[in-house]
Amino acid sequence: MELVDLLSFLGLEFDFGPELGYISLALVNFFGSLVPFVPLPGFLLLATMSVGNHFDLHVLALVSAVTATAAKQIIFYVSYGGRKIMSKKTRKRMRPFERLVKKYGAAAAFFAAATPMPDDLIYVPLGLAKYNPKRFFIATLSGKIVLSYIIVFISHHLGFSLVEPFLENIDDPTPIFVGFVVFVAMMTAVIVLLLKLDWQRIMGKFAPWTLDENNLDED
Repeated sequence: MELVDLLSFLGLEFDFGPELGYISLALVNFFGSLVPFVPLPGFLLLATMSVGNHFDLHVLALVSAVTATAAKQIIFYVSYGGRKIMSKKTRKRMRPFERLVKKYGAAAAFFAAATPMPDDLIYVPLGLAKYNPKRFFIATLSGKIVLSYIIVFISHHLGFSLVEPFLENIDDPTPIFVGFVVFVAMMTAVIVLLLKLDWQRIMGKFAPWTLDENNLDED
């Protein structure tokens, strides 16, 4: 099964012509990145367009990075404003965790963006902690550029040979869609758990400096 066949198999069919190809990538990557924890459609389309010489590899990587970063900025700002609806008890319980993510926020945001991990596990807490938006944007964009170039060059030089053995016997897409739904549900549960945990007790054992009110830096 080729990558283009896989996209058609999942119901994702696009005109890969020079005029509409980049627009298709931008739209799929942006809206795909808005869905928490599941960036797969954007990754697949980027990989597909990187095979062969139909598109400029640098343009592909930058379009992917910029649109993904724009989507993650929305998730970040939604989380940023979501703190207002948190109860005082929850906000007090979250303060040690906020201090922790603020200290390592840029590094965490870059690492999450530069790897295929579910990056919203990092971005949502950073938003709740009101991390510096400019630092978040720079770290996220830098990481997305790195990840996009990795996907582009691996796909361009190796094509579909790395993952084809795992997909050649797939006939029914239902398990894939069910897996997406289950994965999103699990990751959402993790975010809810982050809000429910007693971070004062946890951080008191592993990072006692986070309990000091003087360590809560305002950006």
